[in-house]
Amino acid sequence: MKRLSVLMAVAFVDMMGLMIIWPLLPLYANNLGASATVVGLLAASFPVAQLVASPVWGYVSDRYGRRPALLVGLGASAFAYVVFGFAHTVWLLFVSRFVQGLGGGTTGVVQAYVADAMLPRERAKALGWLSAATSAGVIIGPAIGSFMHRFGEAAPGLFASALVLVNVAFAWKWLPESRWSQAGVTRTGREGPRPSVTLGDAVRNIVQPAVRVVADPTRPISLLIWIYALAMLAFNALPPIFSLYLHDRFAITADQIGFFFMVFGAVGVLMRTAPVGWFNAKLGEVRTMQVGTLLLLAGFILVPLAPTLTLFVCAQILLPLGTALLFPANSALVSHRAHHDEIGLTLGVQQTYRGLAAIVGPVYAGGAYQSLGQHIPFFISAAIIVVVAYLTLRIPEQDRPPQVAVST
Repeated sequence: MKRLSVLMAVAFVDMMGLMIIWPLLPLYANNLGASATVVGLLAASFPVAQLVASPVWGYVSDRYGRRPALLVGLGASAFAYVVFGFAHTVWLLFVSRFVQGLGGGTTGVVQAYVADAMLPRERAKALGWLSAATSAGVIIGPAIGSFMHRFGEAAPGLFASALVLVNVAFAWKWLPESRWSQAGVTRTGREGPRPSVTLGDAVRNIVQPAVRVVADPTRPISLLIWIYALAMLAFNALPPIFSLYLHDRFAITADQIGFFFMVFGAVGVLMRTAPVGWFNAKLGEVRTMQVGTLLLLAGFILVPLAPTLTLFVCAQILLPLGTALLFPANSALVSHRAHHDEIGLTLGVQQTYRGLAAIVGPVYAGGAYQSLGQHIPFFISAAIIVVVAYLTLRIPEQDRPPQVAVST
């Protein structure tokens, strides 16, 4: 439990540092002369780096241990925040964002640490607590970023870097290695050789099942992953243009922008504390997913149509309400309907598609915002969600029981 508490603190501070920077990034880029298209590319550079780095960090943590991988990843984030604070050109913002993404590739390492350190029956609960810690960082970080901006352009980046460096020191002192000791002794006390899995194996283990989702899209698991990926594609278009839209439409500044992201995060977290469970219990996971899809659709249509800031915020709330219902229900369905020997692999493929969506979404949103108009990215996302809604109708509420041949 002590190690879980330390890991939660590490995850909380890491996410808080990320969210201090994120709402400000589009406005900083805009001030440096970047177009909306460039802002979209800037946003996409983080998931590109994260997608590339994740299997590498997984391999490194399997071979050399979770602790050094986490410490190096956190150190990379601290460096990225300093670059962000002093960036005076757009290309330095790209450097900051890419390095930050490389450090952010350790998310899977944190989950692997939990798997190492906790007994199997405790892992689901531990991952839930870890998610709660990161969610708290999502809520608090944006508000801190806007508050710190009042002390100067560099202040948010330097403050985020200082937080992460404290995090590194904290993890160095209180977070022991979970995977292997120097003697190669596992948590169970049994000695054994280090795993022989290569980096190529780690990549192939994700790539091959991911290709199967495209090759066989009507398979039930493939349909669920497509629902997740397309909904993520529509949703991930929002963040880079959200700040630009609020600035261009309602004259919201860097001193204020973080509080809108805070509302966004808080609604999502509050939904996950109790209402999500109630919806799943009352409606079932398939219908809960469908309700979440309809809320997302309503949000994407109403947000750009809101004539006042108050109505904008009311419409904005529909988006985290929708995601809080759609995505957990979808992941639960994937875990229930995947083969029991491939649950982890299937969820890993799902996250791979999430990473791809996080790359493509900002790119099309930034280009559409600049070329077609401020409202168009929201309407494109709404059109994507219409496809998602159709796909959810093809998911049966329960699997059909297997037919057993009876001999007479």
